[in-house]
Amino acid sequence: MAEKLRLDKWLWHARFFKTRSLAATRVAAGDVRVNGVRTEKRSQMVGPEDVLTFAQGDHVRVIRIQAIGVRRGPAPEAQTLYTDLSPPEPRSKDTAPENPGFEGKGRPTKRDRRILDLSKARSLE
Repeated sequence: MAEKLRLDKWLWHARFFKTRSLAATRVAAGDVRVNGVRTEKRSQMVGPEDVLTFAQGDHVRVIRIQAIGVRRGPAPEAQTLYTDLSPPEPRSKDTAPENPGFEGKGRPTKRDRRILDLSKARSLE
């Protein structure tokens, strides 16, 4: 018999969701497909070679399970549990937010912060 693991637990082990309850909530909402079939069962058993489809942010992820994890380990260990079949996210300037201007001063000193706080307080008077 092949190894199987609950869907919500595997998504948490593979670090797609920060907590297991978040993973369970997304599965219960019907946001996850297993082998192309929408599921609302958190306890749906998944194993190697199953394909998962779900939205993560603005990006749709298509994942093929390669292994069942025994623990929620560090990210490099979690990345060995799956193969990402989804196309890479576009890296155009239109979708990337602009970086704010940087004056090269670095972090303000305590004196600078006090002056800033005083100037804000005076503007409120």
